[in-house]
Amino acid sequence: MRPTTRFVSAVSSVLVVAGLAACAAPMSQPAPVSNYPATYPQATYPVQTPQGNYVEYGRVSNVEVLRSQEQARSSGVGAVLGGVAGAVVGSQIGGGSGRTAATVIGAVGGAVAGNAIEKSRNTQPVNETYRISVQLDNGAARAFDVPAFGDLRIGDRVKIENNQLYRIL
Repeated sequence: MRPTTRFVSAVSSVLVVAGLAACAAPMSQPAPVSNYPATYPQATYPVQTPQGNYVEYGRVSNVEVLRSQEQARSSGVGAVLGGVAGAVVGSQIGGGSGRTAATVIGAVGGAVAGNAIEKSRNTQPVNETYRISVQLDNGAARAFDVPAFGDLRIGDRVKIENNQLYRIL
């Protein structure tokens, strides 16, 4: 009878671990890509448009991804499954009052571990933006935080008008 109990305990432990793994969050989708309008400079640098806005030109020097994450949330399922798994494993250790203590310690340890696993698996980027650094023709540098960088690459020629970044083809 003892080997059957151990087999059932082992199988239930595997099922609990599989349940914890199911708490995983799906992979996030990549940011949408948009095309910047193609414009060409018509005068020398710097230019003041008829509306009084200045136009600057430069080259993209760096593109960085900025990710911000929210606090990980726990539904409690990981703690419950971890506690059950820890209790099952703990009940296989020792005998008498030692077995009871091992079961309790296993349940508490499993609950803490299960909760931590669930929190680490549920952390997702909330906001993903891109910082585009531009080296201007006059030697200055500017950075723009945009939701999508489109088809801009390092070394691309760009035009800045009204604090908007445009790729020059």
